[in-house]
Amino acid sequence: MNLEKLKHAERTFFERFPGGFAHPEMQAIAKKHKVDKMVEFTQASFAKKNFRDTIDILDNWIKLVSRSSMISIFEKPKFKEFVNSLTPKEKNLLVAGLKNQLHGSEEKGFETILDLMKMARLAKWSLISICPVYFRPQDAVFVKPTTAKGVIAYFELEDLVYRPQPSWDFYEAYHCAITTMKTKVDPALAPNSAAFSGFLMMSLPQVTK
Repeated sequence: MNLEKLKHAERTFFERFPGGFAHPEMQAIAKKHKVDKMVEFTQASFAKKNFRDTIDILDNWIKLVSRSSMISIFEKPKFKEFVNSLTPKEKNLLVAGLKNQLHGSEEKGFETILDLMKMARLAKWSLISICPVYFRPQDAVFVKPTTAKGVIAYFELEDLVYRPQPSWDFYEAYHCAITTMKTKVDPALAPNSAAFSGFLMMSLPQVTK
């Protein structure tokens, strides 16, 4: 990691937005993305006790994807079609994967969801990482391809090579790198992981020019 670039990005961001994400302009952006409401909906909908009802979990998963501003408008209907096309056994397996991802072995859950999405050629980073980032907003990391590629290149994250095909190994390594970067800057830049990723995205040369 190039710490000098990260600290430069921090200074530049604070010059533009004093107070970081507490700045009114940043607060307005957060309100537009309805982050608090999405977190509240996700944590309530996917509480461990709710996983007894497969259909309800799937319905709320579709709602989450359709409402999220971080998911492409092209992926929203494809995800709904994917869920509705599954057999009852596959639906149970998909829900079991999400339960593991949020409440058990995150790796096992990730792999289960990934395998099912591969069958439908819908293995997208955004779809596989969206639930955790709302469920654990201080910890989980949302992988947006353009941002991930830019952050890896600009901040010189060693031993990280982005691949379009989601993998647990990459997610774990990227999560570790982002978590480490968060500890190197003022907490005002990281009220949650999504906000910190937003700061990193806005710091990339092609965005700031």
